[in-house]
Amino acid sequence: MSQLPDESPLSTGRGRHARARRWLQQPDDDPYGGLDDIWAEPTGREEPYDAFYDDAFYDDDLQEMDPDMVEHFDEAAEAQYHARRRRSPWIRWGSLLVALVVVVAGGYFAFGAVSGMLPTFAGGGEEVEDYSGPGTGEIVVEVPEGAGGATIARVLAENDVVASADAFTAAAAVEPESTSIQPGSYRMAEQMSAEGALERMLDPEYREVSAVTVREGLWKEEVFAALAEGTGHEVSDYEAVDANEIGLPAAADGEMEGYLFPDTYSFGPEDTPTQQLSDMVELGETKYAELGLRGEQLDTALVKGSLIQAEGAFSDDLPKIARVIENRLDEDQPLGFDSTIHFIYSERGRAGTTDAQRESDSAYNTYTLTGLPPGPINSPGLAAIKAAIDPAQGPWLYFVTTNPDTGQTKFAVTFKEHKKNVQEFQRWCRNNRDAC
Repeated sequence: MSQLPDESPLSTGRGRHARARRWLQQPDDDPYGGLDDIWAEPTGREEPYDAFYDDAFYDDDLQEMDPDMVEHFDEAAEAQYHARRRRSPWIRWGSLLVALVVVVAGGYFAFGAVSGMLPTFAGGGEEVEDYSGPGTGEIVVEVPEGAGGATIARVLAENDVVASADAFTAAAAVEPESTSIQPGSYRMAEQMSAEGALERMLDPEYREVSAVTVREGLWKEEVFAALAEGTGHEVSDYEAVDANEIGLPAAADGEMEGYLFPDTYSFGPEDTPTQQLSDMVELGETKYAELGLRGEQLDTALVKGSLIQAEGAFSDDLPKIARVIENRLDEDQPLGFDSTIHFIYSERGRAGTTDAQRESDSAYNTYTLTGLPPGPINSPGLAAIKAAIDPAQGPWLYFVTTNPDTGQTKFAVTFKEHKKNVQEFQRWCRNNRDAC
């Protein structure tokens, strides 16, 4: 007779006899002779498993069981054991499947319970409060700089443009273009549907902005005039701005000239002249930091950059003009730039200067004084500033724009060569007397 595995419960002494007695009491029509109970823990009793086999259930007489009966019992138990082992993979897979169903079902009902507590967005959950229709009246809503979707939704709800922030958030969540909403002022209606409010904010027609281009090389007064024309403010509004309130760097020494960075700006109707000038200074600070310019180094770069910007017509000429500045400073020669004379007299439209102008006692007169002017003479762009900190290599000491109409500029190493170039400029002036 084959032996049961060591781990079989039938291999234990008292447990084997106790179970045997239970097996003997099974009805005859049980095909397994009650052996199903051999593998199951007893039910209907409060005692722990081990207590089921205590001495109260131990029958000493059973130890005297007929050997044939015991052998019959062992054979039947062994057959049942192996039958269960053969069936066990299916049972195990069935148990896993049932467990999986329970987990999935539990997760589904748990999500249903939790989702009801979350904010409702487009696609499901309880309905959010929302208006219907295009709304009435008109209201200007300001989207602040750096505002994200949640802030925009809150601003609209606070101004009663939409019924709730959640309604707008839900509409924006299914519209990919919603991320393109820009800061600025928007003409909206009151009590609009969230979808209608989103459509209007994505329509450029309803965004109120003043796009102002401040080009490179403008004097401070010219910057003020450009801003006034583009935003509807008065030039005097900009002149009244306190320079200490716009975030000027220490290198500016309280002077705006040269530190109002040239670029195209979008200003809303709520942006004051102080805010506009602050934005220009802030953008400049960012650009200068990217070039590693700070302190006295920044001031020097802007002074040189403003001279280069004023004298150069083409980007290719800017690094060469920067080299002329360096070479003349090294030789302790006056720079002799007409652009500084034009700055002193706030005069545009003339290619040259007069003898009387060149005798000005201004600290900005580069004909009579050596070195750099005390400050920038305009707001230089990035190209001119980069040229100032990285001049071209060359021996040039002179240059002149021989044809102001085309911007053609000629460079010279010797004064003799320079005189020939100046004569060429003078011929142009004779043909364009109103411009010289």
